[in-house]
Amino acid sequence: MKAVLFTCLLVLWLTAASATRFNHESRLRPGSLPNGYISEYLKSRRARRALPAADAPDATPAPRESDGGADLPTCLLCVCLSGSVYCEEVSPDMTTVPLLPKETAYLYARFNKIKKIGRNDFGDTVTLKRIDLTGNLISEIDDAAFSKLTLLEELSLAENKLIKLPALPAKLTSFNANHNLLKTRGVKANAFKKLTKLANLYLANNQLEAVPFIPESVRILHLQDNNITEVNTDTFCKSDDSYYLRLSLSEVRMDGNPVVLSKYPDSFTCMKVLPVGRYR
Repeated sequence: MKAVLFTCLLVLWLTAASATRFNHESRLRPGSLPNGYISEYLKSRRARRALPAADAPDATPAPRESDGGADLPTCLLCVCLSGSVYCEEVSPDMTTVPLLPKETAYLYARFNKIKKIGRNDFGDTVTLKRIDLTGNLISEIDDAAFSKLTLLEELSLAENKLIKLPALPAKLTSFNANHNLLKTRGVKANAFKKLTKLANLYLANNQLEAVPFIPESVRILHLQDNNITEVNTDTFCKSDDSYYLRLSLSEVRMDGNPVVLSKYPDSFTCMKVLPVGRYR
């Protein structure tokens, strides 16, 4: 009886040992799994890692919506950096004023193909302090285009096709409209009258026939290469005040005009410097 029991236990022990050895070798022995199983398994794992979980929330931040709703497109075409937007020589061609991100203070949209500035192009960006639209094709600006820009200090419309000027913001310190098609009839008599902080006024290379009203605050005035034919005692000075002095005006360029300045000696008596121009 003891011999039979011993035999049974021995058989059970050998069976268990054989099964354990088989399992161990199956894990380690090359070829114990079907050909290509491991490589296919690894490929499957990589593929699963590359795919997002169906129910996992998308962690990608949604584009920020502004009042204009165009932050992302504008900042893909242009460079947006700390309140400044640089849209220079944009490709494909930029033909209209871009919708600006909220809180934009400085816009540089030079050398594009913008043709017109509408009433609402800047209406929602009241934080603007500087706008540079040099080198576009602008021929028309709505008279109220800049009316809401109460913080605007510098405006350049140089090298465009303007034949008249719109109303300008009262806080401007620098205005540049060089190289346009401006004639005197396109510049209102009071165009600069309310600009009491204007220091730099550039109107060179236009078709002006007369000097417009120049605010007392202006220090630099460029009127060269126009069609100005005369000046008078009220152009820069005051005919009714012989003691009046215009000390702020330190640079006046009138060269390239038909006017012979030496014919009007009384027109410059209030100034500390004579205009650059033709004297004979």
